Amino acid sequence: MDGDQANGGFLQAELAQVPTALQAVVDAGDLSGLVTLIWRKGEVVQVNTIGRRDIEAGAPMTRDTLFRIASMTKPVTSIAALMLLEEGKLRLEDPITRWLPEFGGMQVLKDAAGPIEDTYPAPREITVEDLMTHRAGLAYAFTSMGPIAQAHEERLGPPLGTPLTPDIWLKALGGLPLSYPPGERFHYSHATEVLGFLVARIEGKPLGQVLKDRIFGPLGMADTDFWCPPEKRGRMAKLYRMSPDTEKLEDVSFPHENGQPGFEAGGGGLISTADDYLKFARMMLNKGEVDGVRLVKAETVEMMTKNRLTEAQRQIPFMGLPFWLSQGFGLGVSVIADAEQHAWMGAGSKGAFGWPGAFGTWWQADPAEDMVVIYLIQDSMPLGPEAVANLAARRGLGGRAALPVFQKLVYGALGK
Repeated sequence: MDGDQANGGFLQAELAQVPTALQAVVDAGDLSGLVTLIWRKGEVVQVNTIGRRDIEAGAPMTRDTLFRIASMTKPVTSIAALMLLEEGKLRLEDPITRWLPEFGGMQVLKDAAGPIEDTYPAPREITVEDLMTHRAGLAYAFTSMGPIAQAHEERLGPPLGTPLTPDIWLKALGGLPLSYPPGERFHYSHATEVLGFLVARIEGKPLGQVLKDRIFGPLGMADTDFWCPPEKRGRMAKLYRMSPDTEKLEDVSFPHENGQPGFEAGGGGLISTADDYLKFARMMLNKGEVDGVRLVKAETVEMMTKNRLTEAQRQIPFMGLPFWLSQGFGLGVSVIADAEQHAWMGAGSKGAFGWPGAFGTWWQADPAEDMVVIYLIQDSMPLGPEAVANLAARRGLGGRAALPVFQKLVYGALGK
């Protein structure tokens, strides 16, 4: 191997720039800390542990630090659903009312930002595919504007940490009108939480147990769960946000549950580590199998990572941004369609896929480079009805600017 190259075919000097750039973000006070991991061609090439997981305690980030991975949960829940599809327990075209009667007779808002009483009957039922592609017409408060956003907050509670039971929550969500008719557009929503509860009803056990039995156990993901037991809490990264008053990081961590939570959010509730998620990401990269354990067929992962959005649907902004300019969306993951156009928001080859989390966590599996890249931070942003306006106006994104820098440095170290 060339002396200028590190393991995995990276240019050594360029790869060494990654921790330096990330350290500068922490030193500036924009983030408490980070854990990043690069895996390529069969080996872990670089792990960076920078800053602190707990500023007050002075506890450093470590490779085994636990993070709330938020929407990085969605691909995991989607794989569980696709395992049931392979077993003939569900089909993509199945109406979800087969298992979730709470969503029968849905109404649709005449105006997505208008009065919630001003509706018309949904032209068809929501299907499993609608849930997996976020084309169900459901919503999140933070992806919505107007009365429907407020109604989500009032009736469902926060998007993470709701006190409601799954059955009460499903009934409450089913009682709200859809923002758009099923199938019309990608509208980011509680669809994957609904998918998780659908999986749980089919299997007759809580979603967390389904994931342990089918995914975490077989893959050896011992640190991934919907809660953090007392003996592991010392490894948990605190969740911080930039205070608008002091312009310094303040601790806004969720309180710990006393036991396995009753509401296990398949769209955003998992806690995990870089190495645990690497096992899942490598399984996805290798089309359903890793270290001799196969979860799904290769063709299932190929189906999952193929864009399903129409050209018209990709023209619609996502949270005020032209997110789909270079990407499409499959069954629970986004996929890069044009690597050159994707440069405006990051880096990756055509066909690279993944899905990020609301607290700044991100991962990408890149088949063309035989690579997995993982980036974990705990940076809280508002998830209330004002979030769309904040993101579109680029307000409060200081620490988030480190991610595209990281992505470009990693791919630059490949000579890209």
